[in-house]
Amino acid sequence: MHDIDEWPEESELVVCTVEDVKDFVAFVRLDEYASKKGLIHISEIATGWVKHIRDYVREGQKVVCKVLSVDPKRGHIDLSLKDVNDHQRREKIQEWKNEQKAEKWIGFVAKGTGADPQLIRDAFYSNFGLLYSAFEEIVTKGDAALKDLDFKTEVNEALKTVAQENVKIPKVTITGTLVLASTKPDGVNIIRRALRSAQPKVEEEVDIELVYLGAPNYRIKVTAPDYKMAEKTIDKASSAAIGVMERAGDTGKFVRKAKSA
Repeated sequence: MHDIDEWPEESELVVCTVEDVKDFVAFVRLDEYASKKGLIHISEIATGWVKHIRDYVREGQKVVCKVLSVDPKRGHIDLSLKDVNDHQRREKIQEWKNEQKAEKWIGFVAKGTGADPQLIRDAFYSNFGLLYSAFEEIVTKGDAALKDLDFKTEVNEALKTVAQENVKIPKVTITGTLVLASTKPDGVNIIRRALRSAQPKVEEEVDIELVYLGAPNYRIKVTAPDYKMAEKTIDKASSAAIGVMERAGDTGKFVRKAKSA
């Protein structure tokens, strides 16, 4: 929840609750902005001609809108429902739900440690942008995510406990095949060295798995929090293995497989 004096920005996506529906306008409450109200004109309800506005919105409904204009002096916020596509709506609703969870977690920590919840919120917003993002960072980076926030030790420990118990970091997996062929008398040892080099030191949250598929093929599977990290790791691992083979005068290549979640 934003501070009471904050206003949304133009083009921002906001979660709203429909409070009143008239013939040509719907009045809504902006759930993320304390006490702020907005309106959706019938022309911004849906693409094409809208005969009955109640065919699209009703009192009590949660909707995601795009902010068209903001006038703090008059207290007016004009919104559009039609300018939000399905993907944007799903992502925004999920973000809003995550922020609600994070608010509760901060409440738990504050109650258990006596910390000021607003100080935690302010620090999280300043350093991570979103409350939920802060808890994700705490899960993946631990103390490193908290070192610059100046919280007391018991607050840091409580935040880590709450994060670890509640946040599940999504993982992605990418796979490929290392083709390692040797014609040397000690080819078995060369391939072993290549496979050992394909397991470099990586981040804690990254896993590398090598599986023998049958000469000369070896599956390499990398699991990481995101595709960028996974791609970087699999490239580093496969390049290291191929380098060992080539320096020994043998051959190696890497064949990528399609991405999978």
